[in-house]
Amino acid sequence: MFPAGSLWNADVSGLSADPHSADYLAFMRAGSLRLHPDFGGEYGQPFAVVPAGQPRVPMSFRYATQSEPGPYPFPRNLPIQTDVDRHATVLAQGECKLYETYLTWAAGGGFSADSGAVFDLMTGAPRPDGWTSATASGLPILPGLARYDEAVEQGEIRHALAFIAGATAHAWVAPATHSAGTSESAWAPPMGLRVRLRADFDLTGFHGASLVVLRALREYGMFLTDTAGGQFWSLAGAADSRWPVQDLEQLKTVPASAFEVVQLGAVHPGL
Repeated sequence: MFPAGSLWNADVSGLSADPHSADYLAFMRAGSLRLHPDFGGEYGQPFAVVPAGQPRVPMSFRYATQSEPGPYPFPRNLPIQTDVDRHATVLAQGECKLYETYLTWAAGGGFSADSGAVFDLMTGAPRPDGWTSATASGLPILPGLARYDEAVEQGEIRHALAFIAGATAHAWVAPATHSAGTSESAWAPPMGLRVRLRADFDLTGFHGASLVVLRALREYGMFLTDTAGGQFWSLAGAADSRWPVQDLEQLKTVPASAFEVVQLGAVHPGL
């Protein structure tokens, strides 16, 4: 969704692993956890694509100083994630902009949310340093989703994906711009940390959408974009009734220890 030169589109399969990859993985309990596809036919992140000229509606935000003000091109039947985060994401055609919100509720003739972010998909410009988005990392949601149209219809995913972890550092690395972490551990992962599937992980036996996803994780990896209570390696994806359940079940067999951390850039303390 972003320009060709975006970090989201970078092939990281040949880059060096971070010298502390094993330390980060140990903190994230990679030795005892498995990849969890947090999407399927009845769950995952819904999104809407609206036409140019979509009527705009008023918005109100709890964290207004780090949110782009409304109005937003949100339809009245806006699909909202059903879990506790209540994320909403809308792609506006014509202007090529992405509008996303966190803890989203209908309010009068518009919507209220804790935070709102607008991403220009033509420039790929990040949020200002220290700014949140609909995720704790300041990164967008939609570009990091595993989507049916790519994984099944096209048979190829040509960008990084996104995942959610448990405890995280109060720090971030680009392309992230924000952190809501609380851990003081030296090896708690910063927002924006990127992991990739190791080249020596055997893909024999995987098929269909699961194989496409794993190949993308080997070539482009996945960014840590959000945090949740407990310990997770939750792979983000779009809700779609067409997902083949048997393929998603295959992804659940992949151990988190099959990943490694790509060399980190400068680590910024949370603001």
